Amino acid sequence: MKYDFTTIMDRHGMDAIAVDGLSEDGQGSPAKPKEGFDIIPMWVADMNFATVPTVQEAIAERVKHPAFGYFDPREEYFQEIIDWQTKRNGVEGLTAEAIGYENGVLGGVLSTLQAFASPGDAVLLHSPTYIGFTGCIGNYGYKMVHSPLKKDAEGIWRMDYEDMDAKIKEHHIHVAVFCNPHNPCGRVWERWEIEKAMEVYKANDCVVISDEIWSDLILEGYHHTPAQSVSEDARNRTVAMYAPSKTFNLAGLVGSYHIIYNSYLRDRVMAASSKSHYNAMNVLSMYALIGAYKPEGYEWVDELCRVLSGNVSYACDFIKEHFPGVTLSRPQGTYMLFLDCEEWCKTHGKTIDEVLKAGWDVGVAWQDGRPFFAPYGIRVNLALPLSRVQEAFERLKKYVFVEEK
Repeated sequence: MKYDFTTIMDRHGMDAIAVDGLSEDGQGSPAKPKEGFDIIPMWVADMNFATVPTVQEAIAERVKHPAFGYFDPREEYFQEIIDWQTKRNGVEGLTAEAIGYENGVLGGVLSTLQAFASPGDAVLLHSPTYIGFTGCIGNYGYKMVHSPLKKDAEGIWRMDYEDMDAKIKEHHIHVAVFCNPHNPCGRVWERWEIEKAMEVYKANDCVVISDEIWSDLILEGYHHTPAQSVSEDARNRTVAMYAPSKTFNLAGLVGSYHIIYNSYLRDRVMAASSKSHYNAMNVLSMYALIGAYKPEGYEWVDELCRVLSGNVSYACDFIKEHFPGVTLSRPQGTYMLFLDCEEWCKTHGKTIDEVLKAGWDVGVAWQDGRPFFAPYGIRVNLALPLSRVQEAFERLKKYVFVEEK
C-alpha cells in the first residue's frame, strides 16, 4: 500500500480523549487498565491512523501567512466538495449554492429541528440510536420516538416501514432523522430500502435529516447511496449532513457541511443556524477539507476501506470461532462493531457491567452499548492497525469471554 496503516501511533499527550481521557477510579470517565496492560483505544469513534499527508500540507502552507482574520470560504472549498460528491457518490447537479458550512453534523441536526419543529414535538429515529442524537435532541427538549431496526433471517438489520408509518402518525411527527450508513449498526442501506423509507416520509409530509457522515467508509462489496439521490421528492425534502472528520480523522479541527437542494428548506435551516453567531468556519478546517479532498485523498480512502474491511473480517471471524453467545450483524460500512452479549451473559451468569469492566481492566477500551438503546450491547472501534485489533481480541479471549472448563 502507498500509505501507512500498520504503524502503532502514540497518541499520549497529544490531546486524544481516546487514550488520555481516562481516570484513576472510573468516576466521570472510564478507568485506566490494570497495571501491566496498555490501552487499546476502541471506544471513541476516531481513528488511530495518521491522516492523508495533504491535509497537513494544506494547513502548514496556510499557517505560513501570519494573519488569521475574518474570511469568506474559498471557491476552491466548494469545488472540492462538488468534485468529491460527484466522483465518490455519483451526485449530479450539485452547486455551491446547495452547500453550507456546519460546525458539526449534530449542530446541523439541531438547526434543522429548530427550523421545522418546536421543543416538545416528536422526532422519529431508528434504534439502536447514535448517542449524539439522543443527547442533543433530548437536551433541546424534543421528544424522541424510536422505530427499532429488526434483524432478518440472515441477521441483517432492516427498517420496519409499517412501524415507522404508525409511529409518525400516532405522534404527529414532521421531522425524522435518518442515519445513512447507520451508526451503530453499520448498515449500508440499499437503494430500494431508502426509496421505501422516503415513501413513508413523503406520505406523512416529513422533513428528513440524513446523517451521511460515514458515507465514505464503505466496506468492500457495498456501495453508498445518498438519500437525496433516490427520487426528486427525496432531493427536495432532505437535509443531508456530511463531513471529512470521520473519513480523515479530523474531528478535532471541527467542520462539517450540509447539502440542501430545496431553497425553502435551505433558507429556514440557514436562518436557524445563524442565530447563535457561532456556526462559523475555522480557516484551518477549510484548508483541511481542501487538503483531504485532493487526488491523494481519494487514494488514501480507498486504501483505508480495504484495511477496515480486513479488520472487520478478522474480528467477525474471531468472534464466531471463539465467543459463542456473542452475536453481531456483520457491518457493511463504518469502522464500528456492535456486539450483542445477551446470550453469553445469561449463559455465564454475568452482567454487561462485569463484561465491560473485564475488558477495560485488560486495556480493551470499548464502549457501553446501553446508551444506544441496546441492553447488552458493546460498540467496538476497529480503526486501528491490525496488530492492535488482534491483540485486543486475544485479550478478550484470555480474560473476558472465558469458557468454563
